[in-house]
Amino acid sequence: MTSTRPARGALISAAVALVAVLSGCSSDDGGGTAAASSATATSAPSTAPSTDPVGAGCAQLPADALAALATQPVGSALPGVPLLSTLATAVGAANLTSALDAQSGITVFAPVDAAFGAVPADQTNALLADLPRLTSVLQHHVVSGRLSPDQVVGDHTTLLGDTVTVTGSADAPVVSADQTLLGAADATVVCGNVQTANATLYLVDQVLAPQA
Repeated sequence: MTSTRPARGALISAAVALVAVLSGCSSDDGGGTAAASSATATSAPSTAPSTDPVGAGCAQLPADALAALATQPVGSALPGVPLLSTLATAVGAANLTSALDAQSGITVFAPVDAAFGAVPADQTNALLADLPRLTSVLQHHVVSGRLSPDQVVGDHTTLLGDTVTVTGSADAPVVSADQTLLGAADATVVCGNVQTANATLYLVDQVLAPQA
């Protein structure tokens, strides 16, 4: 009678070897997956928007003024911006300071003093004296959401309920002349992406006009 012990022993040895090989493969695959996950996590790009101001005119805004702006809501912050004293006066005249301060996450296209200065004095005085019209003009400069430079180009609904269309690029946004109060020149950004506690400002060199 032939003994089966050697064959059985060989089978057991083969099984043990197979288990060892499979265990090694499983370990290798796990390491590869972990390494791939680690590589993916490491190479994932950051999507946090920049909060740095952009534009040649930003040099006219002192660093300490920018730091102070970031701690204040926009209505209260406007008087502290050297280029926006006329806008601050207009907002105060329209009793919109508290309303702007109460907004949560807005973008303001803020005409600089030179933009108001380009409007004939009689037109400016008439605008400041006409409270309903002044309120409409100011609301047309405000849109919902804090727009980064990468988001500012496009069509945006204003607080007045109409639309302001921004063309150009993230580095050089433009509002066409037909959307301005004078209608003579495009509105370009003097300094953009300026942060207050509740708003992002784009300082523009023309006063915008609501749609007729």
